[in-house]
Amino acid sequence: MFRSSNVAARVFERQILTPRPGASVNVVRQFYENMCPSYTIYDIDCPDHSFRKFTDDGQYLVSFSRNHQDLIIYRPTWLSFSCKEEDCDSHDLPPKAKKFDSFFTQICCVPLASTNEFICKDFFLYLENLQFGLFATSTAQSHDTPATEGAIHGVPSIEKITFYLVRLEDGMVLDEKAFCNDFVNLPHSMGAFLYEDLLCIVSLRYQIIHILQIRDSGNLVEVRNIGAFCREDDQLFLHSHAQCIGTVDKTKPDELSTQVANGIQHPQVTQGSSFLSGMKQRLLSFIFRKTWNEEADQTLRVQHLKKKFYFHFQDYVDLIIWKVQFLDRHHLLIKFGSVDGGVSRSTDQHLAFFVVYNMETTEIVSFYQNSSEEMYSLFEQFCDHFHANSRSSFHANFISSHSNNIHALDQLCSIKTKASNASQFVKKMMTSLPYTCQSQSPSPYFDLSLFR
Repeated sequence: MFRSSNVAARVFERQILTPRPGASVNVVRQFYENMCPSYTIYDIDCPDHSFRKFTDDGQYLVSFSRNHQDLIIYRPTWLSFSCKEEDCDSHDLPPKAKKFDSFFTQICCVPLASTNEFICKDFFLYLENLQFGLFATSTAQSHDTPATEGAIHGVPSIEKITFYLVRLEDGMVLDEKAFCNDFVNLPHSMGAFLYEDLLCIVSLRYQIIHILQIRDSGNLVEVRNIGAFCREDDQLFLHSHAQCIGTVDKTKPDELSTQVANGIQHPQVTQGSSFLSGMKQRLLSFIFRKTWNEEADQTLRVQHLKKKFYFHFQDYVDLIIWKVQFLDRHHLLIKFGSVDGGVSRSTDQHLAFFVVYNMETTEIVSFYQNSSEEMYSLFEQFCDHFHANSRSSFHANFISSHSNNIHALDQLCSIKTKASNASQFVKKMMTSLPYTCQSQSPSPYFDLSLFR
């Protein structure tokens, strides 16, 4: 459909025509076709800050001081200069256009980090409806930390990691959440995912998924922890069970000594016992049942289990959680892999598995390897479901993907056709999952239905 390049004509068209139901935002975004960036200003008199990004709604520009101690928030002043003549391109902007202050107004400067802490300049998540920002500070990373109970060997430790919830309107620190002697993957916000008012933070060192809720009042409220235990009362149940066994052991010392003397030893359920975590128990049970159901013949089933499950049992036990994202308010997409891949910057060459986990029922819904054609098919057809955008966001729902845009699909098909190895292509595409939260810009200039 032809659209006029004249702004006045399009404004007049908007007055007399009514957009289709639900398409009003699309019509507004189409106006960016008439407002393409066409001029660049160089050598700006700019403050010596580390600029992070604009918020998705364009209301704030987030930056940090060079020593990574302070948070500085700016608000754009928007259109600052205009030209009323016909040939505007031949006119230079006034001298004050080369000043940063002509385009941005500083709202606040908030000291977040202490002397031995630094703000992670790559970590920032934005709650659009509340205009809250989530930031993180941490101390230096250590590889020589002695192993502690529950910690994964080979994962480094950070003495203190603190997440701050800040109201961007005035720079007020509303709440904070600290993790001590832990490791969270902070660069590019990989270790956290925000969905509506729910926040999940992944502890790589202790293999715990922390689910928190961000209240309208600005409080970070812990909802549940998933890892060692899946249900809220699992720890209470095991603790009470251990106490019961301890009581029985004290009342029957003779019977216990007789059993040991006869070579009969029963496992003691104590706090020091090395159980597999609740999540790992769920995972192994699901893989076992899946393998069991793959072979209907009873005589061949045992051999199938030996080959597909027991042979790889220790490999499954050694898997750790790499990354997590929300699919909706009840389901998580969890990526498992080796310890080396969990702390490596590149995971292309590492074997990985994807798990869909229901937080409410504590059940694993599905399990895929990163070379699974079925998983890739779901990714290709329903890519938008993996983005898990908030329903309250007016901007994030317009991010172009190969499941909602024919031009993006053409690009994907072209890459797929040129791939020499189908399995390697699938693995390469699966490295992007789970998606990093707010990693894609909803700007109309990246909308493939408007610009190529």
